[in-house]
Amino acid sequence: MKHKIIKFLRDAFPFIAVIVLWRLSIAFWNPAGILAIIPIFYCSFVRPVPWFAPFAILFCFLIDYRFDTLVYWTAMYCIFYAANGFQTVFDLTRVDKNALYVFMIFFGISTFILTMMDFNISNLMRAAWLFAWVSTLYIPITALIKKVCDDR
Repeated sequence: MKHKIIKFLRDAFPFIAVIVLWRLSIAFWNPAGILAIIPIFYCSFVRPVPWFAPFAILFCFLIDYRFDTLVYWTAMYCIFYAANGFQTVFDLTRVDKNALYVFMIFFGISTFILTMMDFNISNLMRAAWLFAWVSTLYIPITALIKKVCDDR
């Protein structure tokens, strides 16, 4: 019985991590729960979790709801999901550093486009801070997910 509970918690941890990071929305440190994009990206592309894609789309939509962006993050996720599905050059499950640089490209382009939609110096500085903060937290969050979900 104990092993079944531990296995369930390991299997549920990526879903729980997304929910917790989305709920811990704080204006400066985690605006609109954007840190939830880290486990969404990691568990969708780097360490694919079964049945995670519909959950990820739902939470991208919820991030959009809090950000007051009309399906922007949902669209960016779906575009990247489709591009990743069609490509055969890179295998993100085998990239080192938990695909940090690929995440930085995904998040950087998404943040840049969002900044250019309403460009001013304040939005540019906020976007630079957000990019640096989310990219810095990518490694510890993905390492935690990797450690908890390891089946050893």
